[in-house]
Amino acid sequence: MNKYRKVIKPKETIVKDDDEIRVTAAGSVSAYISRAAKLFNEMEKTYLTITATGNALTKAVTSAEVIKRRFKGLHQNTKLSTQEIIDEYEPLEEGLDKVTDTRSVPCIEI
Repeated sequence: MNKYRKVIKPKETIVKDDDEIRVTAAGSVSAYISRAAKLFNEMEKTYLTITATGNALTKAVTSAEVIKRRFKGLHQNTKLSTQEIIDEYEPLEEGLDKVTDTRSVPCIEI
């Protein structure tokens, strides 16, 4: 693959709801807990949605369990799915074809 370069695609701008917490692998669980506290206490929301993909699944589940213990009376609905990600590579040398790689990434919505 050293004769190919990854084609950088523009990121999709998806509007995030106020009651949604998007968990990333780099974020801290305590930050997600404090965001949930702000949603329930200050913004007076009755529910929230935690979403994560890939390596962030474990942090999403941990965050949901801590939030359920901290705020009594919550119920959990979990939705598991997969997302297809297509990576395109363009050749650095002439005579080579474009290469596409399709990955299947797990997703969770709590």
